[in-house]
Amino acid sequence: MPTTPSVPSTPSEGSAGIRADRRIAQHWTQRWDRQQEEFLPEREALFDALIDVVQESAGRPDPLVVDLGCGPGSIGARLLRRLPEATVVSADADPVLIALGRGAYGDVRGLRFVAADLRRPGWVDRLGLDRPADAVVSSTALHWLDPSVLTSVYTAAAGLLRPGGVLVNCDELERDQEAAPTLARLDRALLTREKDRRLGAGHGEGWYDWWERVLAEPALATAVAERERQGFDGEHHSDLSAGAEVHRTALRDAGFAEVGTLWRRGEVQLLCAVTASPDGPTVPDRPHTHNNAPAPRP
Repeated sequence: MPTTPSVPSTPSEGSAGIRADRRIAQHWTQRWDRQQEEFLPEREALFDALIDVVQESAGRPDPLVVDLGCGPGSIGARLLRRLPEATVVSADADPVLIALGRGAYGDVRGLRFVAADLRRPGWVDRLGLDRPADAVVSSTALHWLDPSVLTSVYTAAAGLLRPGGVLVNCDELERDQEAAPTLARLDRALLTREKDRRLGAGHGEGWYDWWERVLAEPALATAVAERERQGFDGEHHSDLSAGAEVHRTALRDAGFAEVGTLWRRGEVQLLCAVTASPDGPTVPDRPHTHNNAPAPRP
């Protein structure tokens, strides 16, 4: 991933109304999805698992979900296909990505995009929530935050959630190489082998390629100009918080009651954290056995 220079200025109200032409937006969001699979070859399976967690934990057909670092809205669009009564508030700082999301998915009922930079104070107020969220989700976005900022974002996210609400982060997060060097190497090997199986020798458009081309798209000139005005230079992502333990520690420091991995393949994992509930933890309604056979009677 690219490296981070300075923090862009706070998203303006001007960027809030920028929307790309629908046909152009759909073209570029489809290319976005393909280049993201260069990082997460099992991205669709991960998104399915993420939505499963939201559906299982919400306990209602109309959950309120906040998507942090949403890009052009890939998670929100997929979640609302499964849960059409849900509301998804998708937040990102980049005017180009927000414009593409609004253009591609602007007619999706329940999906709302917000221009908000997680590194700046006040981003929570920009969300405009009318009740506590049932879930906060993210994918391949939070690793670019400085660890100190990551903790503050997770703390704010915990404050957005209802008791017993979940935060689900899908990302490529490294194991501690000093503590477990062989496992860390195997993590990377598993991811590399899966990419090679799915993509073969024909790797497609990558992260840098996509950004170089989308910023040259004439139909996006207004969004690109706003992006430049705010100080983005195409190098605003990094791996400052790419370690799995960095995220677990930040989530615990943010006050989450439970933190753990629900899905994993090599470095890619679905990290989940749960806020405390006054009713205590939810326990299975029946004993579980590994072969799903009836549990022995007491």
